[in-house]
Amino acid sequence: MNSVVRVLLDPAPQQAQRLAELQHAFAAVCNALAPLVQQTRCWNRVALHHMAYKQLRQQFPDIGSQMVCNAIYSVSRSCRLVYQHPQSPFNLARLGDKPLPRLHFLPQSPVYFDRHTLSIKDGQVSMYTLDGRMRFQINLTPEDEQRFRNEKLREIVLSAKATRFQLSFHFAQLEDAIPDQADDADAATRAELPEYVLVTSDDQLPAITTSAVTPAAMSAVTPATTPSADTTRPSP
Repeated sequence: MNSVVRVLLDPAPQQAQRLAELQHAFAAVCNALAPLVQQTRCWNRVALHHMAYKQLRQQFPDIGSQMVCNAIYSVSRSCRLVYQHPQSPFNLARLGDKPLPRLHFLPQSPVYFDRHTLSIKDGQVSMYTLDGRMRFQINLTPEDEQRFRNEKLREIVLSAKATRFQLSFHFAQLEDAIPDQADDADAATRAELPEYVLVTSDDQLPAITTSAVTPAAMSAVTPATTPSADTTRPSP
């Protein structure tokens, strides 16, 4: 069973601007990769990395190498939902031989982090931005701090509504955290639907958001699971 710890950030205006700039840059990398997915019909994370990493690093020199990897992960993750989910109107079985629609990531798309680009020590989070590390004091219980040291993190996600930012830490139990392939599949089936992605088509299909695949439809086709623990910690 996965569990999620959500931490609300309270950035100063200048910090909020830096986080927003990171969001926009991350979305730009994702949008640069999306046409390759459309042309090759490949969204496997490892294959995309081999095909596109070097070019993306050259195209976006201000983005750190690991953040480029995380953008590739974000594209792969979203494509699995759009092209493979049984209830998606853009499922490959429904498209048949039609051209693959293209994903477009909005500027407010979330940013994916990992242990290389975000760390927590002594109640302080240190996270990558375009112009250096940014640090926030956060309110964690001793139990949560222990989990950060000992448990596997599936995903670390920065999201925003208006000027409020939130970090979501998705954990996996140690006995479940074995192969990367399982991590990818689990993220695709249990994740929230990417409402920050537009799907556009070259053959006149309407542009819609993937919120057309409703959470109710998701629950109808995924096995019943024990609800995950979900705690929100405001930053002090």
